[in-house]
Formats: sequence, C-alpha cells, structure tokens
Amino acid sequence: MSRRPIALAGWLMFSGIAAVAFAQQPVMRPPLFFSEPWKRLPAPPDDHGAWPASPEGVSNSSLELRLYGPSGKDIQLVAGNAQGDVTPLNLWTGVTTSPSAAALRDKNNFVDLSSGLAKIRWVVRTSGFHQARPILRLADGTWLVGDHASGPSADFNESDVSISEIRWLKLDIERVVAVGSWVERPNLSKVDEVGFADLMPGSGHGAGGYVNVGRIEVYGKPVKR
Repeated sequence: MSRRPIALAGWLMFSGIAAVAFAQQPVMRPPLFFSEPWKRLPAPPDDHGAWPASPEGVSNSSLELRLYGPSGKDIQLVAGNAQGDVTPLNLWTGVTTSPSAAALRDKNNFVDLSSGLAKIRWVVRTSGFHQARPILRLADGTWLVGDHASGPSADFNESDVSISEIRWLKLDIERVVAVGSWVERPNLSKVDEVGFADLMPGSGHGAGGYVNVGRIEVYGKPVKR
C-alpha cells in the first residue's frame, strides 16, 4: 500500500486540528482607553444653559480638550438636564459659523486603534443635515476624518464606531475640511487625539443645524508617549 494516502490523511487531520485550535483562540477586545462624560463649570451658565467649551469642562484629569476650526472657540458645553438623563452634558456646535471640531488628548499615552475591535462609543444628537464624524490626529501630526457619520438623530443615542470599518480622508484641521483622496491603510498604532467634526456651520439656537456630543469613550491599547 502506498504511503502517500496515509501521509495525506495525516496532514489533513493535523490541518483540521490546527484550524479548530486556531478558531478557539479567544478574541481579546481592546481595553477602555478613556471615558469622558464632561462636567459642569462653576460659573453660572448663560441664558440657554451653556458655557463656552473649555478644558475646565473635562472631568478626566488625564485628558486635554482641544477645539479646532475658524469658529471652534464657539463650541459650547451645554448643561443638560439636572433632573434626568434626557439631555446629558454635551458639546454643542449650534452657534459656530464655520465647520468645527473637538478632540481629546491623553497627556501620558497615545492610543493604538489598529486592532480590528478598536472603537469609539459616543452619545450623539443632531439636527437638520448635520452629522458627527470621527477625527484622529496621528503621532506624526496627520489629521484624518472618517466616512462614518452619526446622525440625523432627534434624540441622544449611544452608538459604536468601529474603527476597522471606516475609510479615512485627510483633514485640514485649520479649516476642518476634508482634502485629497482616500488614505489607504493609515497607521493607527499611535493616535494622539480622538474626537469629532461637524463639517457644517451651525444655525444658531433652535432646531435646524447642530451636533450635540455627550459622553465619548475610546477603546484601544495605551502606548506610552
């Protein structure tokens, strides 16, 4: 009897066992890198229950808030509803007069978002045609904006943004405008800042055009600076 069928059968059995063993390897989700729900400022809010967004509105002492765009300074921190969770504390773009963005930076670590299960989880409400889009600043200074959009949504809804499913364009952070062609396979192993962009100017108080972003969470591996 030829040894070839026996050898082939043995190889197939080994391959099958290896495949089963590989399939049973646990998939490790990346840890929570940060969670930011914002906090009320000590000064009284304005007549609309809001303050200018500032680093003092960040509850996590390890994080820095940075605002971008010609009118990024006009992004506001809205006080929310003290009697319930209908309107959580949030950043609001309603009175901006240009595209705007906000991002959070961990003072001690980059974040590795290259894992297939890395994600952003946020609570977002939008009005009109406005949408919240994820933005990243890489360690080399490159800014990216994603094709994933949260909104329209008449209520504050929590959603997950899976990083591996996003296509990215370069972002001119000074104007908060997407530029160039699609960036194929960007290196996301060291991300410096994570946030959101509203690529439209706000429409003022009242319905029509704005983005509210409440709690932001990022899931990825910390990488020491």
